[in-house]
Amino acid sequence: MGHTVEWPLRLYLVEEDGRTTARVALHTGTTTLTGQGTARCSPDDRDVPEIGDELAAGRALRDLAGQLLRVADKDLQGVGAAPPRRERRVAYGWTGAMA
Repeated sequence: MGHTVEWPLRLYLVEEDGRTTARVALHTGTTTLTGQGTARCSPDDRDVPEIGDELAAGRALRDLAGQLLRVADKDLQGVGAAPPRRERRVAYGWTGAMA
């Protein structure tokens, strides 16, 4: 039998002094997750608020997606179905100096 659930999501955008901040809140019924994102207009660029909105909102949604996947990974571990381990990459060269 099918199962349908609706999770309300609210996205808030604030623009001030060439900087846009976004906050997205997801309510699952049992938990609330909040993602954050920002965008800044370069002084050399033309100020187009819609672009700042898109960047900040996209970054907030990406932050929220990462949180949601981490919650799912933790829940999978809780029922004994842990996801495969991710291989850690070894860094070479001057990564510390370049960061």
